[in-house]
Amino acid sequence: MVHWGKSMLKMILPWLLIGSIAVSDEKRLISHLLKQYNDVGVVGRPVENFNDTIRVSFGIALIQILDLDEKNQVLTTNCWSRYAWKDKLLAWNPKNYSDVKTIRVPTDQIWKPDIVLYNYADTRLKERREALAVVSNDGQVMWIPQAIFKSSCNIDITYFPFDIQECNMKFGSWTYDGFQLDVFFYDGEKVDLKDYVESNEWVVMDSPAKKNVKTYPCCPEPFPDLTFTIRFRRKVAFYNYILVLPCVLLSTLTLALFWMPPESPAKMQLGMNIFVAFFVLLLLLAESTPPAASSIPLIGAYFCLNMILITLSTFLSTIVINLYFRGAKRRKAPNWLKRVMLDGFAKIMCMTDETYHVDQRGAPKMEGVKLINNKEKKKNKVPELKYNKYQMCECGVSMQNNSSSNNTGDWSNPPDKSPVNITALESEIRDIRRCARSFMNRIAEKDANTKKCEEWRVIALVLDRLFFYMYLIAIVVSICAIFPRSHE
Repeated sequence: MVHWGKSMLKMILPWLLIGSIAVSDEKRLISHLLKQYNDVGVVGRPVENFNDTIRVSFGIALIQILDLDEKNQVLTTNCWSRYAWKDKLLAWNPKNYSDVKTIRVPTDQIWKPDIVLYNYADTRLKERREALAVVSNDGQVMWIPQAIFKSSCNIDITYFPFDIQECNMKFGSWTYDGFQLDVFFYDGEKVDLKDYVESNEWVVMDSPAKKNVKTYPCCPEPFPDLTFTIRFRRKVAFYNYILVLPCVLLSTLTLALFWMPPESPAKMQLGMNIFVAFFVLLLLLAESTPPAASSIPLIGAYFCLNMILITLSTFLSTIVINLYFRGAKRRKAPNWLKRVMLDGFAKIMCMTDETYHVDQRGAPKMEGVKLINNKEKKKNKVPELKYNKYQMCECGVSMQNNSSSNNTGDWSNPPDKSPVNITALESEIRDIRRCARSFMNRIAEKDANTKKCEEWRVIALVLDRLFFYMYLIAIVVSICAIFPRSHE
């Protein structure tokens, strides 16, 4: 009996001590409400009738855009979730509790709506931090927990880095239909940006919200949801130095590439260096964009266009260099090609002042050289040389006499007209004419080879100029297609 009495005393003593400690009316109120809630149960909507609909106001305040993962297409935001609903089990009369009108209670001991993010893209089980709920005497509950939301977002990188993205955050009850729990906006149909911290990468342009009612295949009842849309534009200050500025400089250098002589080896080296530089920029662009995107950035297409034009120009330069140094083994350019390039594109692109011109017959026009015809010969009295034996003999005799007179000073002896001297002189003249003819043939063959090389060289110049204008048009069109989107 003594042992039993000691045990009862130990159990009753704490209650006696609590009764002797003075507590505030607020604490008594919280203990009373939570005890009442515990008796009824946390599970189940706090309504009197089953057919009653509980109205929940919901809204979000955007605090910061933490990250937009373009590769995984996930938007990470720091938000304040705002809930408001009326719970009849948490109502009281303030006169009974020293006019206490608001209290703070833990949400794990009361009912709260199961409003979740539908397009959830996170591996965490919890997305909110623990926060107390503020309860008014009429049963109105306000709960504002902090949350880090990771939502899926469809990324459009067509105009990267001048792109504008739209990401939706869809919230609604996961289990209650619209007849049991209806959602409304907490503070207007928009995302609250009063406490927003500016991002270093994105500029928020607009943040509308919309209520939708949808019926799912599993259930015939309607399910309302609140969809918040965040429309933001990328800041291009970083990408201007990483992608845009090198692209502009390389494009300008590529324009100079088409003005270099086609036979210059430095043109091929410069073209390959620019090709490698554009390829490096393309790799940097691939790291910043999702690999499985449905569309490619226009700036990436612009890089590829530059690489294609540089490849064509380098290939053309290779052909021209080969023809320039091995032109004697190649046939001349076809007449149709000369008509198209030299008579067509050359005149259109104002290249008529080139050193080499081709007329309609395909013969070269040698400027500064005049041919002497028969009329000009008679007018200017151009003598004709006749190689007969008498004149050659006289010429030979006079030459001998001149040489002998120069040596001896004797002018009285007549010239020697022997047949031996005449035959030797004729043989020497034939050798001289044969050497001259061979020399002229070599000059004509060299001129023909030079003409063939020059024809291909001029055609290459015209093609390079044509590529230059094509490249210039491509630059203008790409600038008009990419840059206006950045001002929207």
